[in-house]
Amino acid sequence: MAIIHVLGSSIFFFYILLSITTTTTSSISESESLLKLKQSFTNATSLDSWNPTTEPCSKNGPRWIGVICDSSGVVSSLRLGNLGLSGKIDVDALVPLSGLRSIAFMSNAFAGPIPEFHRMVNLKGLYLSDNGFSGEIPSDYFTKMMGLKKVWLSGNSFTGPIPYSLSQLFHLMELHLEDNRFFGNIPPLEQTSLVSLNLSNNNLEGEIPMVLSKFGPDSFRGNPGLCSAHLGNSCSSSITASSERLENSSYYRSVVNWILVVSGLVFLLMVIGIFVLKRRQDSSLDFMLDDSYSFRGASSIRRKSKHEPGRDRYGPGSSRRASKKFGDDIVMISDEKGEFGMSDLMRAAAEVLGNGALGSSYKATMGSGFTVVVKRVKEMAKMGKEQFDVEMRRLGSLKHENVLAPLAYHYRKEEKLLVYEYQPKGNLLFLLHGDRGSSHAELTWPVRLKIIKGIARGLGYLHNQLSSLDLPHGDLKSSNVILTDEYEPLIVDYGFCSLISGARAAQTLTAFKSPEALVDRYISPKCDVYCLGVVILEIITGKFPSFYLNRGEHGGIDIVQWVQSAVSEGKEEDLFDPDIEISDKDWLGEMKKVLHIGAACTESKPELRLDLTEAVRRIECLRVDPFCTVVGL
Repeated sequence: MAIIHVLGSSIFFFYILLSITTTTTSSISESESLLKLKQSFTNATSLDSWNPTTEPCSKNGPRWIGVICDSSGVVSSLRLGNLGLSGKIDVDALVPLSGLRSIAFMSNAFAGPIPEFHRMVNLKGLYLSDNGFSGEIPSDYFTKMMGLKKVWLSGNSFTGPIPYSLSQLFHLMELHLEDNRFFGNIPPLEQTSLVSLNLSNNNLEGEIPMVLSKFGPDSFRGNPGLCSAHLGNSCSSSITASSERLENSSYYRSVVNWILVVSGLVFLLMVIGIFVLKRRQDSSLDFMLDDSYSFRGASSIRRKSKHEPGRDRYGPGSSRRASKKFGDDIVMISDEKGEFGMSDLMRAAAEVLGNGALGSSYKATMGSGFTVVVKRVKEMAKMGKEQFDVEMRRLGSLKHENVLAPLAYHYRKEEKLLVYEYQPKGNLLFLLHGDRGSSHAELTWPVRLKIIKGIARGLGYLHNQLSSLDLPHGDLKSSNVILTDEYEPLIVDYGFCSLISGARAAQTLTAFKSPEALVDRYISPKCDVYCLGVVILEIITGKFPSFYLNRGEHGGIDIVQWVQSAVSEGKEEDLFDPDIEISDKDWLGEMKKVLHIGAACTESKPELRLDLTEAVRRIECLRVDPFCTVVGL
């Protein structure tokens, strides 16, 4: 689950001064840099808002399209996807933008070799998908870009080996190279941070490294020369030996190509046909801000979409009469934010936010300016459209300040689209683990306590309103907590257990990872309490829980065991996130109390675990009533 955070453009204008050690380059303003960049484009009419009489990060002036500024008034991201741009990207104009961390030129008409973005060593996100870039990328291209987390080069005509320097990006989270002409072996992508990978539809060959076995077959399809035991396509000893001897020889490549042409033509035509059809139905802008979610469970994730919409602010809704167009249009659950149809979403400027266990998430800004998140879910195939409509209206009718209900949905037998209102602050998972900018710095202890209280209140409300369900939420985790600009938490993706088959729910929903579900296959509302405890411990320690990962995935820590061990030894203060500055002596006592509540929520035996009512009561007691007694603390 794949979390994205978008900074508002109404911020004070800021002039960038180049390093005082650089004597050959004079200071240049951000507006001058961006106007210089604009001059290098052809068909730049879409950038008419880039006007020398205004400023890109002005608080009161007109907005420069595609320019994102951080809270200090510095340009932090360029999102110039799907604007019909072409020409040569002037990297010289971008280099002086010292605060720039993410650039996206997706779904345009740029061509030729990859520009010299490797000179921008502070980039965290590079999105060039769906253009006409071609040629080989030097093996050492990414060597100096050590902060890079997300690389999207899909849908171009790049050739040659996959650059080895990608394997040296220690923080790499997402790598999408599909639909190119890369050949040769897959480099050793051993980063534990890697959560999203797609190498499909290239000319890759040889054995898929075992470290990539956590990624499914879709990540490697369309490469007939690839083989792997975990994909059911074992490499024979003779082929393995041959590949080791001849992998770099032109003879080996010609043999492989001959085999592909003769024996794989039909298969390739089918793959290409399906791929083209799919792209026509829902091309996606895979754009993830470097310093915003995405994780997606980080979920994270993101690629620009021409036909299918966007992603996240989920908005509580008032019920209204169902549309009869179940098969072709959007069914509105709430019209509090206005009405829209599938055609509005198809025309929307879209970004892929990420891919999670249940499907993909997109952000879509419609012509009216209203922005939504569209979750494309493929796991809800267990019920007919009438029953699905009843369930969605029940989930969409819930109204609480800490619950984000769906606005609308689109029903198809094979997949569903769920539409929510977008929240630009992003999700809690990214803010805790992916963002090291101003938003992360604002996660003081009072803010974290506010988030914990809101999550507890929202979950308590869900348990009250959906008491007939064994799992009123079922998938509570930090990537399913969205934050408003005021850091008010909004719980999303609740109640899905009733919409997903039991086997698939057990594989994808976090509640099924609680001890009793894993050992005894027993689920109850206390599974949600366990998940709440994990989120509380995650917030207070700042550590990514391995609890969120699927079997075979590596990373994070066993946060429950770690906390319980330290608590038993009286070493609570060793657990606190070092990013929390203790500026008030009372905070330390509060933090210890919250830590104990989180530990009590994650007791392995359900009968010893707090029930939700008591957990909420204990949390509410903090900073409210000095005479409120919290039993057991």
